[in-house]
Order: sequence, then C-alpha cells, then structure tokens
Amino acid sequence: MDALGFGPITNDAVVFGILAILLGLVFWTSSFERGFFKGFYRIFPPLLLCYFLPSLFTTFGLFDPDQSDLYFVASRYLLPAALVLLTASADLPATFRLGPKALIMFFTGTVGVMIGGPLALFVASMVDPGIVAGADSPEAVWRGMATVAGSWIGGGANQTAIYEIFNVDSDVFSAWIAVDIIVANVWMAILLFIAANPGPIDRRLKSDVSAIATLREKAEAYERDHARAATLSDYMYMGAIAFGMTALGHIAADTIGPWIAENAPGLARYSLTSGFFWLIVVATVAGVILSFTPVRKMQAAGAMKVGRVFIYILVATIGMRMDITAIFSNPEYFLIGLFWVLIHAGLLIGMAILIRAPMFFMAVGSQANIGGAASAPVVASAFHPSLAPVGVLLAVLGYIVGTYGAYITGLIMQAISAGS
Repeated sequence: MDALGFGPITNDAVVFGILAILLGLVFWTSSFERGFFKGFYRIFPPLLLCYFLPSLFTTFGLFDPDQSDLYFVASRYLLPAALVLLTASADLPATFRLGPKALIMFFTGTVGVMIGGPLALFVASMVDPGIVAGADSPEAVWRGMATVAGSWIGGGANQTAIYEIFNVDSDVFSAWIAVDIIVANVWMAILLFIAANPGPIDRRLKSDVSAIATLREKAEAYERDHARAATLSDYMYMGAIAFGMTALGHIAADTIGPWIAENAPGLARYSLTSGFFWLIVVATVAGVILSFTPVRKMQAAGAMKVGRVFIYILVATIGMRMDITAIFSNPEYFLIGLFWVLIHAGLLIGMAILIRAPMFFMAVGSQANIGGAASAPVVASAFHPSLAPVGVLLAVLGYIVGTYGAYITGLIMQAISAGS
C-alpha cells in the first residue's frame, strides 16, 4: 500500500488516460492570456510540467512504472515515429551547418561524465572510507557507478554491457539504476527550465547564437509561407510515413542486431547488437533521406506538430518513471550522483564560456550523454522543433562511444577504490 492508502493503478488504459488529461490541462492552462497561469508558465515551461506532474503520481504510489508498458510503447513506437516526422520536416542542410560547437559540447559532456564519476567517488571516500570498501567484490560501489557511466555516456545497451563486463552484483545494479533515473531526470528538468528562456544566459555569456537563430527563422518562415489546413488525407499520409518507417526500424532491430550478436559479438561494445540502437538509427536515417524528397512538404500540414504530440506523450511516460522517495533508500548514492552531475555541468559551462557556445549546445550536448536518444530530442525540441535532429544525432554518437568511455571510467574508479 502507498502513502495515500491506495494501491497503484495497474490498468495501462487508465494510466494513459490520466496522462492524457494531465497533458491537456497543462496546455489548456498555458493558453491563458492573463492571470495566475500566465505568470506561472513564464517561470515554469509547459514541457517541464508535462514531465513533472506524472512523477507526482508515481511518488505518491498511484502509478507503478514497473507494472506499466507505457514507457516501452512510447519509446519504441512513438519516439521513432516522432523522429521520422521531425527529421523529415527539418531543414537538414541548415542543421548540418550549425558548426563544430555541437560536437565540442557533446564530447565535453562525455569527458565530464568520465571525470565526474571518479572525482565524486574520491570525494565520497574522503568523507566516508567505507564507500570504497571491498573494491574487488561484486558489491563494490565503483562497479555500480560504472554502469551509470555507461548509461550517462551512451544508453541502456551500454549500461548492460558494463554490467556484464564488470560483473556487478544485481542488488548494487538495482540501487544505481534508481540513482541513474532520478538524478538524470532531475537534471533534465533543469535543462528544460533553461530551454524555456535561454536568451538571458546566452547574452550574459556573449554566446554566438546566429546559426541557431537562422535555422529557427528559416523553419518558422517555411511554416508561415507554406502552412495550410491539414486534411484527413494529410494525417493518414503522416501516419503511413511515420509508422511505416518505424516498422522498418523494428525490422532492422529484429534482424541486424541479432545477426551481429551471433557473427560479430565483439561489436557489442559499440552497441551494434542493441535492437533499440538500430531502431533509432534507421528511423533517423529514414527521416534524413525523406527530408530531401517531397515528403518534407508534410511540414506545411503540421507534421512537426504531430511529431511533438508524440514527444509530449513520451515526456509524460519518462516523468512517470521517477519516484522521488527512492532517494531515501540509499541517500549517499544520490549525493554522489548529484555531485557527479554537477561536475559534468561545471565542465560544460566552462567550455561554453570558453568557446561562446549557446545554451542550446550545452543543454543538448549534456542530454545526449545523460539522457540518450529517448530524451535528447525532447530537450532539443524544447528550444525549437526544427532542432530535434541535432539531439538524436548526438545521442546516436553517444551509443557508439558509450561502452568504451564507461569502461575507462570504471577502471579509474576501480583504481581509486583499490588505492583508498
């Protein structure tokens, strides 16, 4: 029984209905032109509320994400469909002309994770030497932290690879998964808050936002000049393209991943045996190809808006996975995780100041590491829907380097534990 005296809702149809009502309420209240909500949403963006409110239902025991398939459905069906629509509707040539700062910030975020983990563990060992006890044991803290590094540089497939490589105890793994989810989600909430109004920070840092502003203006001008009322045929066409390409991605996930696992198992270190990796890659590549065809004209009928509907549903299911009360199970682990993310953030901010990178590159470079393909396009589209492809392309890069980066991070943390 939960804190409210009721058991969790286990019927996904009911849970989905509640999430849909929450999303509808957020958008309804955010449309008010005056009064309390106008001021409220000036501080807290609607996307942040769509993410945060479902977490309250989980925290108070009304939702149990472990008994729900909604996140799986949203991430496997709606996310790739959204990526197809958002990418196919985007001005890809202009996106690729954003310059090298996106890559610089992404790899800075990767280095931040690789430095932050060992440093956080070292500081924790100074406060409580027991944290690093039993360095050679499967229950060692550093092993659980290594799996978080796999998730925060790459994704779930990289995390699983590190779990196997370092022979992590299942209880330790479960505890650090909770740290991974909650700390990463809290950080995502901060990034969404920044995304709502990046201008003041960019002006203070004297960031060069010209390329991003040009891309946004071109996307808005295209929609303004070509927008038309969508017909039923338009929506059916969008559904055919989005879910047809999603089906192609699943075919690739069901065939290419297992084939590589059987014939070249060593490529698992690059996440090439992961079905989700191939699903995201194929959906993204399909969207890129379609953006150079007449399919891009779907944007005139609102294809990006449909893609964003899918993204918002995904956001609600991501928020539903966060139970704040889990912090009290292993509070010391969460303090380590928060310090770890602060180091990651500090390095990104320092690099942003150094190269005058916009907050968009900092936020997406960070989320492509910490959140992966399921949430990087969410943060990117919070700045502008036309920028979503940047998030997913960087997240795919994270899958490729994730296992290696986490392996090196794990070895450093092992050395710290053994030497303490």
